Amino acid sequence: MSGPAPGGPGMEPRWTRGNKDGVGTAYSADSKLWYTLWSGIATEVYYPTIDRPQVRDLQFLVTDGETFFHEEKRHLRHRVEKLAHHALGYRVTNADPDGRYEIVKEVIGDPHLPVLLQSTTLRTKKAGGGGNIRLYALCAPHLEVGGWGNSAYSVEVAGRKLLVAKKRDTWMAIGATVPFTKTSCGYVGRSDGWTDISSDLKMDWEYESADDGNVALTAELPTVDAFTLALSFGETLHRSVTALLQSLSIPFASQKARFLEQWERPTRHILPLEASSGDGGDLYHTSCSVILAHEDKSYPGAVIASLSIPWGEVRGDDDQGGYHLVWTRDLVQAAMGLLAAGDTETPWRALIYLAVSQHQNGSFPQNFWVDGEAYWSGIQLDEASFPIILAWRLAEAKALRGFDPFVMVMRAAKFIVGFGPSTGQDRWEEVGGFSPSTLASNIAALCCAADFARRRGDSQLAAFFEDYSDFLESHLEAWTTAPDPRRHFIRVRPADPEVDGPGRDAVALANRGPGSRAEFSAEEILDAGFLELVRFGIRSPDDPTVRASVELVDGALKVDTPFGPCWRRYNHDGYGQRDDGTAYRDGWGRGRAWPLLTAERGNYEFAAGKSAAAYIRAMERFASEAGLLPEQVWDAKDIPEAHMWLGKPTGSAMPLVWAHAEYIKLLRSVHDGEPFDRIRCVYERYSSRRGRDVEVWKPNRQVKRARKSSKLKVVAEEPFVLRHSFDGWKTAKDAPSAHVSAGIDFADLSPEGAALVFTFYWPARGAWEGKDYAIDFF
Repeated sequence: MSGPAPGGPGMEPRWTRGNKDGVGTAYSADSKLWYTLWSGIATEVYYPTIDRPQVRDLQFLVTDGETFFHEEKRHLRHRVEKLAHHALGYRVTNADPDGRYEIVKEVIGDPHLPVLLQSTTLRTKKAGGGGNIRLYALCAPHLEVGGWGNSAYSVEVAGRKLLVAKKRDTWMAIGATVPFTKTSCGYVGRSDGWTDISSDLKMDWEYESADDGNVALTAELPTVDAFTLALSFGETLHRSVTALLQSLSIPFASQKARFLEQWERPTRHILPLEASSGDGGDLYHTSCSVILAHEDKSYPGAVIASLSIPWGEVRGDDDQGGYHLVWTRDLVQAAMGLLAAGDTETPWRALIYLAVSQHQNGSFPQNFWVDGEAYWSGIQLDEASFPIILAWRLAEAKALRGFDPFVMVMRAAKFIVGFGPSTGQDRWEEVGGFSPSTLASNIAALCCAADFARRRGDSQLAAFFEDYSDFLESHLEAWTTAPDPRRHFIRVRPADPEVDGPGRDAVALANRGPGSRAEFSAEEILDAGFLELVRFGIRSPDDPTVRASVELVDGALKVDTPFGPCWRRYNHDGYGQRDDGTAYRDGWGRGRAWPLLTAERGNYEFAAGKSAAAYIRAMERFASEAGLLPEQVWDAKDIPEAHMWLGKPTGSAMPLVWAHAEYIKLLRSVHDGEPFDRIRCVYERYSSRRGRDVEVWKPNRQVKRARKSSKLKVVAEEPFVLRHSFDGWKTAKDAPSAHVSAGIDFADLSPEGAALVFTFYWPARGAWEGKDYAIDFF
């Protein structure tokens, strides 16, 4: 059959994942080509320009024309191997369970062009019935992040029969070093190659085009033992086809040698942390390369959270984001991981990228596309803190080069002071209030900001930030702990909007299933975010509240797997694989264990003077055979029919850059003999003593009670005169505000009686506040 394909627009598109047995990733260092091998079979390709990332499903269909039909990703046995210690290129062996044949593929990116190269060898056993094996390449393009609206064509260019696809201004082309004997374009589930060949074990249809739908391209390969299949991209048909033919014209062996050399180049100067690992440095080298692969090449410094879309098999075109977005927190974690490996250049690019992405008010988007366009709009105060910490770490390493982050740091610090102390969302992005992990990052960031100010000779500004840091530190236990059964840290405590202090006890959790309880007492919900207090040097690992919290977290969240311990995020978490092993979908599931929390726990145990070896080894064993760390692992009994195995990856994101970064930092801690994430100025301030007792009143935190022993700080964003009285207005004093260069005004008072009343005069407006405020002392 020829002409246009019938049956448009095709079946509902999904982000095909295949089985969940293992994952690999490869990246062409000098082009813009990323691709992920799910189970080493179906190949998903991202070509980030990056507002138009591309995704593909590319695999072989196999038949002898008489007795069987195999879909490569579903029916074969798979083995994935890295091509080199440091390179994200892979050798994938897919074998017929009956032993008639195996397909060996080496997958790399062209070293210079936006082309995926797949060297393919077909090995058959004629005695076992494999003498008539035919291969068919099947590709389902999801151009510009969507399966709908794609068009496919069979074309002839320069005497070569090729398959091409387009969507708006994006083109893709497929060709091989051997001529296609047949080609066809069809609509998925209606007139595509899978539907054709699976029906009678032959390729009967040869449709020339399939316009505007969910399409698939099919090519019959000649009966040869070896060939190279290539897939290219471009903004025009001419560009994509030119790149394709140029790439195929160079021997694969030459391309591979150059590819491996390019990957060796950026890892040439990383620190020798292999001795701290349990696998000879294998996951260490892969982790460095995985993080580098997630940096966009059009926007240097933009490291996305993951190239994956979690549970992609149930996602449609309406899910545009996935994890291929920038989260400020994840980006800084990635930068810190590379810094721990000895790379200062990538973290430096990341810092400049963040400075450009910062909002004028000092905040950062919750997450955003690499061009800076915001995606979600939540306010997470840790995401204002982490860029300050990164800037400080680079300053300590003398790696800022000619870039001055001072303005960025001051704006972010001012935002922390002005918006906090409660956060709009904690690090798990669901609940707001007083979060131990967020407050830890805020305290650390303000100490770093104070250090920056003091280096500039601004001792007044430095003292202000240190006072505010002391204010946060002195309230940690009051805001974020519960008394029973022993005093311990909780995940988050909601804030009273009138005083920005602890408010109602109830928290509403997201991702809960239909009919499930969603509201809980804040004191019921545990997570290990308090370990950030130890990480930065704010609390000792032997602090009684920390130790009690560790014990409770282990009882509620720890999972023992065949590969080592792992922890869930918090109790009653609904973000994860469902109990029957099916995907998280429709906004609910059950939260599973996160390997990155194993690395976090390893860092805590190391800080406590214990061995981190078991945690390092667990991380290495949680990785797929291709060396990728998942966001979550299955934490229940095996469900073979759902491909769920205790301690093995679920359908969540893989790789997760944050997890790889935590692993590297743990190795560096062991290598150095001290915690890598400990911040010197924070540790020096709080390790041997607690900060001063400071209370803060500001327009968004109108505190009504304070300790008599506290230093009271009244803060505003414009100059004021504070008229105040400690005897009920029998006498009054005026205290002009002091102004610091970050754009903050404040006045300090020491309690002189049982109560304080005060009001404001605003010189710039020439007006009184017209309202009195009161604070009782106890």
